[in-house]
Amino acid sequence: MSYSSYFNQDCQACLRLSEFLCEVKEKYPAYHALPVAPFGDPQARLLIVGLAPGMHGANATGRPFTGDYAGLLLYQALYDFGYSNQLESTNLADGLQLSNCRITNAVKCLPPQNKPTGDEIKQCNPYLAAEINTLPERAVILALGNIAHQAVLRAYDLKSSAAKFAHHVSFELPDGNMLVSSYHCSRYNVQTKRLSMAMLAAVFVTIQTLLSARD
Repeated sequence: MSYSSYFNQDCQACLRLSEFLCEVKEKYPAYHALPVAPFGDPQARLLIVGLAPGMHGANATGRPFTGDYAGLLLYQALYDFGYSNQLESTNLADGLQLSNCRITNAVKCLPPQNKPTGDEIKQCNPYLAAEINTLPERAVILALGNIAHQAVLRAYDLKSSAAKFAHHVSFELPDGNMLVSSYHCSRYNVQTKRLSMAMLAAVFVTIQTLLSARD
Protein backbone atom coordinates (compact mmCIF):
# COMPACT_ATOMS: atom_id res chain seq x y z
CA MET A 1 0.00 0.00 0.00
CA SER A 2 1.33 3.42 -0.95
CA TYR A 3 0.84 6.58 1.08
CA SER A 4 0.11 8.33 -2.23
CA SER A 5 -3.43 6.98 -2.05
CA TYR A 6 -4.20 9.31 0.87
CA PHE A 7 -1.47 11.94 0.78
CA ASN A 8 -0.50 14.64 -1.70
CA GLN A 9 3.00 16.08 -1.26
CA ASP A 10 2.19 18.85 -3.74
CA CYS A 11 -1.10 20.00 -2.21
CA GLN A 12 -1.49 23.78 -2.10
CA ALA A 13 -5.23 23.89 -1.52
CA CYS A 14 -4.92 26.21 1.52
CA LEU A 15 -3.46 29.48 0.28
CA ARG A 16 -2.56 30.77 3.75
CA LEU A 17 -0.66 27.60 4.61
CA SER A 18 1.04 27.39 1.23
CA GLU A 19 2.27 30.98 1.47
CA PHE A 20 3.41 30.46 5.05
CA LEU A 21 5.43 27.39 4.08
CA CYS A 22 7.15 29.42 1.36
CA GLU A 23 8.10 32.02 3.97
CA VAL A 24 9.39 29.33 6.30
CA LYS A 25 11.43 27.74 3.52
CA GLU A 26 13.09 31.07 2.79
CA LYS A 27 14.00 31.51 6.44
CA TYR A 28 15.03 27.88 6.98
CA PRO A 29 16.23 26.51 3.60
CA ALA A 30 17.12 23.10 5.05
CA TYR A 31 13.63 22.53 6.47
CA HIS A 32 11.12 20.18 4.84
CA ALA A 33 8.49 22.97 4.78
CA LEU A 34 5.95 20.96 2.79
CA PRO A 35 2.97 18.79 3.67
CA VAL A 36 4.17 16.05 6.04
CA ALA A 37 3.41 12.48 5.06
CA PRO A 38 2.12 9.85 7.47
CA PHE A 39 4.79 7.61 8.96
CA GLY A 40 4.78 4.01 10.10
CA ASP A 41 3.33 0.63 9.23
CA PRO A 42 0.96 0.77 6.22
CA GLN A 43 -0.91 -2.25 7.64
CA ALA A 44 -1.13 -0.84 11.18
CA ARG A 45 -4.13 -1.48 13.40
CA LEU A 46 -3.28 1.61 15.46
CA LEU A 47 -3.52 5.01 13.78
CA ILE A 48 -2.37 8.00 15.82
CA VAL A 49 -3.75 11.38 14.74
CA GLY A 50 -2.02 14.56 15.86
CA LEU A 51 -2.88 18.19 15.18
CA ALA A 52 -0.36 19.49 12.64
CA PRO A 53 3.42 19.59 12.05
CA GLY A 54 5.45 21.65 14.52
CA MET A 55 7.70 24.42 13.21
CA HIS A 56 11.00 22.92 14.33
CA GLY A 57 9.78 19.33 14.51
CA ALA A 58 7.87 17.61 11.71
CA ASN A 59 7.95 20.72 9.53
CA ALA A 60 11.75 20.65 9.75
CA THR A 61 12.34 16.89 9.51
CA GLY A 62 9.42 15.80 7.33
CA ARG A 63 8.24 13.11 9.77
CA PRO A 64 5.40 13.41 12.33
CA PHE A 65 6.49 14.20 15.91
CA THR A 66 10.16 13.92 14.95
CA GLY A 67 12.63 16.41 16.38
CA ASP A 68 10.24 18.32 18.64
CA TYR A 69 9.16 18.30 22.27
CA ALA A 70 5.76 16.78 21.51
CA GLY A 71 7.46 13.64 20.28
CA LEU A 72 9.27 12.95 23.55
CA LEU A 73 6.34 11.41 25.42
CA LEU A 74 4.74 9.89 22.34
CA TYR A 75 7.78 8.01 21.09
CA GLN A 76 8.66 6.90 24.61
CA ALA A 77 5.18 5.41 24.93
CA LEU A 78 5.43 3.77 21.52
CA TYR A 79 8.76 2.21 22.53
CA ASP A 80 7.51 1.13 25.96
CA PHE A 81 4.49 -0.61 24.45
CA GLY A 82 6.33 -2.31 21.60
CA TYR A 83 5.28 -0.17 18.65
CA SER A 84 8.71 1.39 18.05
CA ASN A 85 12.24 0.03 17.83
CA GLN A 86 13.78 2.98 19.65
CA LEU A 87 13.01 5.47 22.39
CA GLU A 88 13.55 8.73 20.52
CA SER A 89 12.82 10.21 17.10
CA THR A 90 15.30 12.90 16.09
CA ASN A 91 15.74 12.85 12.30
CA LEU A 92 14.92 10.84 9.19
CA ALA A 93 18.21 8.96 9.33
CA ASP A 94 17.90 7.75 12.93
CA GLY A 95 16.72 4.26 12.02
CA LEU A 96 13.29 4.57 13.60
CA GLN A 97 10.73 1.95 12.60
CA LEU A 98 7.15 1.50 13.76
CA SER A 99 5.30 -1.80 13.97
CA ASN A 100 1.49 -2.07 13.85
CA CYS A 101 1.31 1.71 14.29
CA ARG A 102 1.09 4.68 11.93
CA ILE A 103 1.20 8.39 12.79
CA THR A 104 -0.52 11.15 10.84
CA ASN A 105 -1.96 14.63 11.43
CA ALA A 106 -5.37 16.22 11.07
CA VAL A 107 -3.67 19.02 9.11
CA LYS A 108 -0.67 18.03 7.01
CA CYS A 109 0.94 21.51 6.75
CA LEU A 110 2.48 23.74 9.40
CA PRO A 111 -0.05 26.45 10.37
CA PRO A 112 1.00 29.89 11.64
CA GLN A 113 1.21 29.89 15.45
CA ASN A 114 0.27 26.19 15.37
CA LYS A 115 -3.36 27.19 14.83
CA PRO A 116 -5.10 25.97 11.67
CA THR A 117 -8.38 27.62 10.76
CA GLY A 118 -11.63 25.70 10.66
CA ASP A 119 -11.63 25.86 6.85
CA GLU A 120 -8.08 24.47 6.70
CA ILE A 121 -9.04 21.57 8.94
CA LYS A 122 -12.03 20.84 6.70
CA GLN A 123 -9.94 21.16 3.53
CA CYS A 124 -7.45 18.58 4.77
CA ASN A 125 -10.03 16.19 6.21
CA PRO A 126 -10.58 14.12 3.03
CA TYR A 127 -6.95 12.97 3.28
CA LEU A 128 -7.59 11.73 6.82
CA ALA A 129 -10.84 10.09 5.76
CA ALA A 130 -9.08 8.29 2.90
CA GLU A 131 -6.35 7.13 5.27
CA ILE A 132 -8.87 5.81 7.79
CA ASN A 133 -10.51 3.85 4.97
CA THR A 134 -7.26 1.90 4.52
CA LEU A 135 -7.26 0.63 8.11
CA PRO A 136 -7.93 -3.06 8.71
CA GLU A 137 -11.11 -4.07 10.50
CA ARG A 138 -11.38 -3.48 14.25
CA ALA A 139 -8.60 -0.91 14.31
CA VAL A 140 -7.99 1.72 16.99
CA ILE A 141 -7.56 5.43 16.29
CA LEU A 142 -5.81 7.52 18.94
CA ALA A 143 -6.67 11.22 18.69
CA LEU A 144 -4.21 13.54 20.40
CA GLY A 145 -6.17 16.64 21.35
CA ASN A 146 -9.61 17.99 20.58
CA ILE A 147 -8.86 19.11 17.01
CA ALA A 148 -7.66 15.62 16.08
CA HIS A 149 -10.68 14.15 17.88
CA GLN A 150 -13.07 16.37 15.92
CA ALA A 151 -11.21 15.65 12.67
CA VAL A 152 -11.75 11.91 13.12
CA LEU A 153 -15.46 12.44 13.75
CA ARG A 154 -15.66 14.62 10.63
CA ALA A 155 -13.89 11.94 8.60
CA TYR A 156 -16.75 9.62 9.58
CA ASP A 157 -19.38 12.28 8.75
CA LEU A 158 -20.33 12.40 12.42
CA LYS A 159 -21.41 15.53 14.25
CA SER A 160 -19.09 16.91 16.91
CA SER A 161 -21.78 16.11 19.47
CA ALA A 162 -21.54 12.39 18.67
CA ALA A 163 -18.62 12.01 21.08
CA LYS A 164 -17.44 14.76 23.40
CA PHE A 165 -13.68 15.11 23.70
CA ALA A 166 -12.11 14.19 27.02
CA HIS A 167 -8.89 12.58 28.12
CA HIS A 168 -8.76 8.78 28.11
CA VAL A 169 -12.22 8.10 26.72
CA SER A 170 -13.24 5.57 24.07
CA PHE A 171 -15.96 5.69 21.44
CA GLU A 172 -17.02 3.00 18.98
CA LEU A 173 -17.11 4.32 15.42
CA PRO A 174 -19.72 3.32 12.81
CA ASP A 175 -17.39 0.87 11.06
CA GLY A 176 -16.45 -0.95 14.26
CA ASN A 177 -13.14 0.86 14.77
CA MET A 178 -12.54 2.44 18.18
CA LEU A 179 -11.66 6.08 18.79
CA VAL A 180 -9.54 6.69 21.89
CA SER A 181 -8.86 10.30 22.79
CA SER A 182 -6.09 11.85 24.85
CA TYR A 183 -4.74 15.24 25.74
CA HIS A 184 -2.09 16.23 23.21
CA CYS A 185 1.50 15.60 24.31
CA SER A 186 2.47 19.22 23.70
CA ARG A 187 5.10 21.08 25.69
CA TYR A 188 2.38 23.21 27.28
CA ASN A 189 0.30 20.24 28.43
CA VAL A 190 3.34 18.44 29.83
CA GLN A 191 4.83 21.44 31.60
CA THR A 192 1.47 22.39 33.14
CA LYS A 193 1.05 18.75 34.21
CA ARG A 194 -2.18 18.39 32.29
CA LEU A 195 -0.60 15.31 30.75
CA SER A 196 2.07 13.09 32.27
CA MET A 197 3.90 10.01 31.03
CA ALA A 198 1.84 7.92 33.43
CA MET A 199 -1.40 9.34 32.02
CA LEU A 200 -0.33 8.64 28.44
CA ALA A 201 0.83 5.16 29.40
CA ALA A 202 -2.62 4.45 30.84
CA VAL A 203 -4.13 5.39 27.49
CA PHE A 204 -1.84 2.92 25.75
CA VAL A 205 -2.83 0.19 28.21
CA THR A 206 -6.43 0.77 27.11
CA ILE A 207 -5.38 0.69 23.44
CA GLN A 208 -3.57 -2.62 23.90
CA THR A 209 -6.58 -4.06 25.71
CA LEU A 210 -8.88 -2.98 22.88
CA LEU A 211 -6.58 -4.40 20.19
CA SER A 212 -6.17 -7.71 22.05
CA ALA A 213 -9.92 -8.05 22.50
CA ARG A 214 -10.47 -7.35 18.82
CA ASP A 215 -8.01 -9.89 17.35
